[in-house]
Amino acid sequence: MAGVTVSPVNMEERKGLGIRPGDTVRVHQKIQDKGKTRIQIFEGLVLARKHGDEPGATFTVRKVASGVGVEKIFPLYSPLIDKLEIVKRAKVRRSKLYYIREKVNREIKRQMRRMSLVSMATESGAEAAVREAAEAEAAKKAEEEAVAAIAEAPVVEETAEVVSEETAATEVVAEEKKD
Repeated sequence: MAGVTVSPVNMEERKGLGIRPGDTVRVHQKIQDKGKTRIQIFEGLVLARKHGDEPGATFTVRKVASGVGVEKIFPLYSPLIDKLEIVKRAKVRRSKLYYIREKVNREIKRQMRRMSLVSMATESGAEAAVREAAEAEAAKKAEEEAVAAIAEAPVVEETAEVVSEETAATEVVAEEKKD
C-alpha cells in the first residue's frame, strides 16, 4: 500500500497550513467553462473551520462583492482548490465567527442613517414638456421686464438732468441775492 495514492492533493501540506477562523485567505479555485479550465480567486475572511483534519474537513470563507456578502464552504482537501494562501492572520476569541454577518448589517444600517436622503427620479415626457413651457414663459416675462426697464431708464436720466439744471439755476439766483 506504500505506492497507492489516496488523493491527488498533498494532505500533509494542507494540514500544516493551519487555517483558523479570523484568517484572511485567498483560495485559488479551478473552474471548468466549456471544456477549458481557469483559476478563480476567492479572497475573504474565514468564519468557521469544521471537522478538524479528517478527510471531510471544511472551512467557510466570507467576502463582500459589489455590496453583497458572499459565503463559500470549501472542502479542505478538495482537488478543485489549486492553491491556498493566508493573506493575514487575526487573533479572534471565537471558534465560529457567524456574528460577523449581523455586525456588517448593523454597520451598513448605521451608514445609511448617516447619509442624507437624495431624491432621484426621472421625469416623463409630459412633465418635461410642462417644465419647458414654464421655463419659456418665465424667460419671456424676464425679457419683457428687461425691455420695459430699458425704456424707462432714459426717462429717469433726463429727469435727473432737469433736476440738476434747476438746482444750478437756483444756486445762481441765490448767489445773485448775496451780491
